[in-house]
Amino acid sequence: MTPKKAVLLLVLAVATAPAFGASDAESTLREAMQEAVTVANASPGGRALADKLQPVLERHVCFESMTRRAIGPGWREFSPAQQDEATRLFTKLIIRSYSNKFTPGEEPEVKYLKGSSQGPDKIEIPTSMLYKGSRYSIVYRMEKRGQWQITDILAEGVSLIANYRAQFDEFFKRGGVDAVMQSLKKSVAGT
Repeated sequence: MTPKKAVLLLVLAVATAPAFGASDAESTLREAMQEAVTVANASPGGRALADKLQPVLERHVCFESMTRRAIGPGWREFSPAQQDEATRLFTKLIIRSYSNKFTPGEEPEVKYLKGSSQGPDKIEIPTSMLYKGSRYSIVYRMEKRGQWQITDILAEGVSLIANYRAQFDEFFKRGGVDAVMQSLKKSVAGT
């Protein structure tokens, strides 16, 4: 191989690397969604659906990162045990809240749009979803953490993390770690 050809191949490899990352992330997202739909269709719905979806979603969503970001700067005041408990509760809250919105047997029609790099090992993949006659714009923020994982979801431009962050900030201002933990426990009990 000539040096000129080697340089050309190197340039092509570097120039197309983000596309491969986007393709890998999109492939991971597609697999995760298909796995979730398969589990949902085999479930009677309700809490049983949430319980069956949890192990699937825990493989594809970085709930620790989502919890840490949703709680914000106050996260540093949580003990390691409180961080683990907050992550466990937040995971249940998210899965139960969103699984209640789905009906087994009703599959969403998802169109994947071109992903955009948000930095090294970070990507946003926009989708257009048709579900029960309504169209939704959903963007999946993903990070490569050994494998691609979802770290935030923007539904109609509203970040899941930012939405919860605003709520947790209020609780934290009123009563610190204990208030946030009580809020999480109460919310999970109500789902």
